[in-house]
Amino acid sequence: MRRLLWTFTPLIGWIFAHMSFVIPVKRLRETNTLMAFHHPKPAYPFHVLLVPKKAVPSLKDLDPTDSSFFTDLYSIVQTLVDDFQLPAYRLIVNGGEYQDFPQLHFHLISDVAADS
Repeated sequence: MRRLLWTFTPLIGWIFAHMSFVIPVKRLRETNTLMAFHHPKPAYPFHVLLVPKKAVPSLKDLDPTDSSFFTDLYSIVQTLVDDFQLPAYRLIVNGGEYQDFPQLHFHLISDVAADS
C-alpha cells in the first residue's frame, strides 16, 4: 500500500498546492503556505498535522530559503501550543522509510490531552 501511495506523489502534491480547500478536514489554522488540522487517526491525545500548501514530497525536498513557510510553521506551532495549553509537546517530521505519506508534514503531538 505504501509503495502504491508513493506513485501518486505528484498528484498529492498538486492537490495540496492548488486544491487544498477541497481536503475534508477541519482546519485549526491556515495561511498561504500551510494548513494545520487534527490528525484523522491520532496516535496521541493531542495530534495535529501541519502540511505545506505546495508540492513537497519530503523534508529533503523543502527549499531551506523558504522563510515564509518557516515563519508560518513556527508561528502556528507557538499559537497552537498556547491555545491548547500544552505543557509538554513535540514537533516531529518523518523522512525516508519512516515517512508513510508522500507529502511533507509535521506532527505536533502531546501525551497531555488538550484543554480546548
